[in-house]
Amino acid sequence: MSKYLVIVESPAKAKTIGKFLGKRYTVKASMGHLRDLPRSQLGVDPEHDFQPKYINIRGKGDLIKDLRTAAKKADKTLLAPDPDREGEAIAWHLQYLLGIKDKEQCRIEFNEITKDAVQNAMKHPRTIDQPRVNAQQARRVLDRLVGYKLSPLLWRKVKKGLSAGRVQSVAVRLICDREEEIRDFVPEEYWSLTGLFRKQKSRRDIEAKLAQYKNKKIEISDEETMNRVLADLKGVRYTVRDIKKKEKLRHPSPPFITSTMQQEAYRKLNFPARKTMQVAQQLYEGLDIGPEGTVGLVTYIRTDSARVAEIAQAEAAQYIMDNFGPDYKPPKPRQYQIKGKAQNAHEAIRPTTVYHEPDKIKQFLTRDQYRLYKLIWDRFVASQMSSAVIDTTTIDIAAGDYLFRATGSIVKFPGFMKIYIEGRDIDEKEEAGSLPELEIGVVLELKSLTPKQHFTQPPPRYTDATLVKALEENGIGRPSTYAPIVETIQKRGYVTREEKQFYPTELGFVVVDLLKVHFPEIIDVQFTAAVEDRLDLIEDGETDWVDVLDKFYGPFKKTLDKAEKNIGVVEIKDEVSEEVCQLCGRNLVYKMGRYGKFLACPGFPACRFTKPIIEEIGVPCPNCGGEVVLKRTKKGRKFYGCANYPKCGFVSWDLPTEKRCPDCKSILVQKSMGAKGTVLRCSGEKCRYKEVVTE
Repeated sequence: MSKYLVIVESPAKAKTIGKFLGKRYTVKASMGHLRDLPRSQLGVDPEHDFQPKYINIRGKGDLIKDLRTAAKKADKTLLAPDPDREGEAIAWHLQYLLGIKDKEQCRIEFNEITKDAVQNAMKHPRTIDQPRVNAQQARRVLDRLVGYKLSPLLWRKVKKGLSAGRVQSVAVRLICDREEEIRDFVPEEYWSLTGLFRKQKSRRDIEAKLAQYKNKKIEISDEETMNRVLADLKGVRYTVRDIKKKEKLRHPSPPFITSTMQQEAYRKLNFPARKTMQVAQQLYEGLDIGPEGTVGLVTYIRTDSARVAEIAQAEAAQYIMDNFGPDYKPPKPRQYQIKGKAQNAHEAIRPTTVYHEPDKIKQFLTRDQYRLYKLIWDRFVASQMSSAVIDTTTIDIAAGDYLFRATGSIVKFPGFMKIYIEGRDIDEKEEAGSLPELEIGVVLELKSLTPKQHFTQPPPRYTDATLVKALEENGIGRPSTYAPIVETIQKRGYVTREEKQFYPTELGFVVVDLLKVHFPEIIDVQFTAAVEDRLDLIEDGETDWVDVLDKFYGPFKKTLDKAEKNIGVVEIKDEVSEEVCQLCGRNLVYKMGRYGKFLACPGFPACRFTKPIIEEIGVPCPNCGGEVVLKRTKKGRKFYGCANYPKCGFVSWDLPTEKRCPDCKSILVQKSMGAKGTVLRCSGEKCRYKEVVTE
């Protein structure tokens, strides 16, 4: 009887798969890549078709030896890393290390880690997909060429330790460009006018906005114009001129792909992209859910395809029929298309079975696992449900030459909205509630006219969600790279995250400005997107990877040589503070570290004195009356604590205020609700008091 060795990337995946296979199978983990380019040298030969010099990764010798021993004992070795470029490359390196023949059918892949999927994959091994490997190699070599050629230039010209990434630099540029837009933004004044009307003998008010003047859209730019409008409206009759009623369909969002999952997890769960992928990986690789044992709960999490397998659609349709009724099931299964190029061999991110209902398995999951799984489950089931039916009403109210417009809507049939509604990056007020029944020609009583001054707002800074969305829309990176990009640009000190928004640092601006002048293509959004398209062509077998590298490297090398001659030394002067070093007496300077600004002695390395920046928030400590100050954890997360620590142990994750809870007299803390505004909530453990500050 034949013995098989199956190799996957992680121990968690190995454990899950091992339970699906019989005694003839041994499942081991490679712990990711086993070979890579050397860190100590370029490791690529541009003179000889960009031949990469792969070496065994330091510290993996014993693991390689163990896998080779296991492979010799097995009659057949099957390589089962993830079903993407990176996974294909890992399998290719394993094939080389274990001495498996080039044309041997040793590669298996599955989109979900379930018993049926794994056992079916075992029956259909294939050869290594070389074009897919070449696409991964091309990306790796491109990034190495840019990183190892451009970074030393930045060390010499700007600051030691700097690095420039091919894709990360473009992400920093997006953030810097947005910051410049905000700085250059000039607010423009405009006014709105809201009327409150009532039908005679009715108790219901009708709120309507001034919309037209002489049948054209009206724009009021200043107070003087508004006063003229108010003067014109004195003594006029307000008459219902038109009533329009429509039935509108609202369709569900597609099931998640990697980017939309990261965006929605940030909006609804406040998960950064990196955390979303960590938790999603756990759900994909498998968790013990009681009597059923260990099973993968979601399909593969790195995908840009919204395709859903027919068997999953049929299962969802039956579930919807059984739990919601026939009205909630669309006449035929929904098909979704994602804009741009998608790898349709993959599926969307969905539960491996809808019968693993979140609340039924909640006891076996951590809080974060449950919340993300429920989000994925809700989104998928909703995507297979009927559209919502919404009745909308628009009432036009004539007032002389002016026209006010009131709109309202009610949900006639909830459809998919019964379980899920997509979050929003910017607060978009939806018309809600019904309007009273009226007839054309009815004269309305004016209750009030409320003029309001507004100013146009600059574009918002990027958040985790909107940055990932921008990367995807601009074709920068691919599903597996969004989270690493966001993490890397913070680690390098080019951007910081404050109040959930990304701000470029001075260093980020300096590097982007330098790259714009001397390496315009490296920092160009469209050029970077075009490179991604060429990598896709390599994967499809439509172009040669060496040719793609050659066309990139020739111009890049010329630009590099030119920049070496033309760039002078860029000096970044440190901002000097009034605080004095306790060791040598010099004025401390502001430095930017991984977790934000801190104070340091300018005499480094001779003097290594550093000091955190204490920011007072102007609120007394509720325990001792001392100052509450802003602090940071070792990982950079903000919190608030008493300046008299450790004598006083007051701490809070949320911004404390001087207000007291009317119910229990504990202090109120301010908590952001994203697009929904801000709330003050009681800090008392058992008290649930809260009040809305803004909506």
